[in-house]
Amino acid sequence: MIEINIREAKTQFSNLLSRVETRHESFRICRNGKPVAELVPIKNQTVDSTVQHAELRGIRFLEDPTAPLAPDDWPEDRE
Repeated sequence: MIEINIREAKTQFSNLLSRVETRHESFRICRNGKPVAELVPIKNQTVDSTVQHAELRGIRFLEDPTAPLAPDDWPEDRE
């Protein structure tokens, strides 16, 4: 965990928050060398599946991929 003083935390807050969010870094904020707060990433945060799988948006299936196959769709048995 990176220790920073209150003044630095105040002037760099937006940058620190970005680092917590993107790099999962943690910061301990100190006053006169004594810790008073921590800025840490939230653990086990769920991600909305529409955001998580945005690249799949717009895909359409021509047929139901879970429907059972007809006997004619199966390859012949090979012995």
